[in-house]
Amino acid sequence: MKKINKYDVAILGGGPGGYVAAIRAAQLGLKTAIIEKDQLGGICLNWGCIPTKALLKNAEVLHTVKNAKQFGITVTGYEVDFSKVIQRSRSVSDRLSKGVQFLMKKNGIDHLAGLGVIIDNDTIEVTNGTDKKMITATNIILATGGHPRTFPGMEIDGDRVISSKQAMVLESPPKTMIIIGAGAIGVEFAHFYNTFGTKVHVIEMLDRVLPMEDKDVSLELEKSLKISGIKIYTNTKVSKIDRLKTKVKVHTESGDKPEIIEGDIALVAVGVTGNIEDIGLEKVGIKTDRGAITINDFGQTNIPNIYAIGDVTGPPWLAHVASAQGHVAAEHIAKANPHPIDYSNIPGCTYCQPQVASLGLTEEAAKEKGYDIKVGKFMFRASGKAMATGDTNGFVKIIFDAKYGELLGCHIIGSEATELIAELGVAKALETTWEEIASTVHAHPTLSEAIMEAAMDAFGHAIHQ
Repeated sequence: MKKINKYDVAILGGGPGGYVAAIRAAQLGLKTAIIEKDQLGGICLNWGCIPTKALLKNAEVLHTVKNAKQFGITVTGYEVDFSKVIQRSRSVSDRLSKGVQFLMKKNGIDHLAGLGVIIDNDTIEVTNGTDKKMITATNIILATGGHPRTFPGMEIDGDRVISSKQAMVLESPPKTMIIIGAGAIGVEFAHFYNTFGTKVHVIEMLDRVLPMEDKDVSLELEKSLKISGIKIYTNTKVSKIDRLKTKVKVHTESGDKPEIIEGDIALVAVGVTGNIEDIGLEKVGIKTDRGAITINDFGQTNIPNIYAIGDVTGPPWLAHVASAQGHVAAEHIAKANPHPIDYSNIPGCTYCQPQVASLGLTEEAAKEKGYDIKVGKFMFRASGKAMATGDTNGFVKIIFDAKYGELLGCHIIGSEATELIAELGVAKALETTWEEIASTVHAHPTLSEAIMEAAMDAFGHAIHQ
């Protein structure tokens, strides 16, 4: 078996955690290798974050065309070429994956194509077809990503019961789609396929869509989805799915009431679980807890020279968390004194329309923690910029500690929410108070003024509502 010289760092997985860690390690002067069995960029770049946002942009364009009359423009005779919609999404991903390959070469990182398995504390076996090689590394970073979670009775077959991966490359919009799970993936695909004419049913076991978001945001989004024609079932469990030749039957239970929902395709979107199987964790005794690798503040496992980042370490299953963990792990290996990640200040984004973005504590969680809180809210229907662009749905909601004015959390639903949330992330990192947000001059007219107005509202200083 061919052996390769020893590396300072070997990274198993080339997603947004792995390739960022590789680049940072190389920048810090470490001899680095990255091992990836598929295309560089991982699920996020190839089958997740990026291609879905490309699809959602197509949906946004179609929505604008359909509603052009409100802007005094009549569009007649337009056609939708769904194959080109899909093709554009795949093209965007391909270009970005090639960009990551370029970054590996630019930074002098060895890209080893193949499946990597840990043999011992400093050895990885890489298999690519019939070719096998061994590499040794002083430090190893596990960044093997995740895959869609399933439950008994709703296994994915790629035909009638699909995952988000298959949902990105369907040949045409189905007449009816049943989506199981109303988290970010579920509601994004519900919005996309509904815009392209599919009759969409969304089933959620908990009491509202986006159940991890602030309750006000969830209820506002649910109202919007229903207005757009999407059928929502909350407090509803799926017991099994019958796969027939031309359709599926989804068996549900809500309370004591059973119901069968029929559709062309069922999309299972009930979460993610880390890829921790078959990578050699047991051989070296790496500890796991509830399907996730256990790590400390710097990404170290219980084996000090082996680190883990991204989806394999459990929630939050977000690409930007994986990238941040990659930075920290690489810098810790290089003894560059990194700061641990502040997990209380991680933005979460959902790219349906209206968009949803949040960070920090929800109103309910803040109360449970014993805070005396002040809550400010500003509706986009009172925003001049929102009125001008025709996107008046939603609001900004900010939660402050009443005693010190500390920013505890922010929850936005509306146009460009996923861009607006960054301002609050910086504010929270700098321990900004309500008064500093309220007194910061925001350009007019902008959607960001809603953040300033919400801060004012929290302490009774609202101007425009």
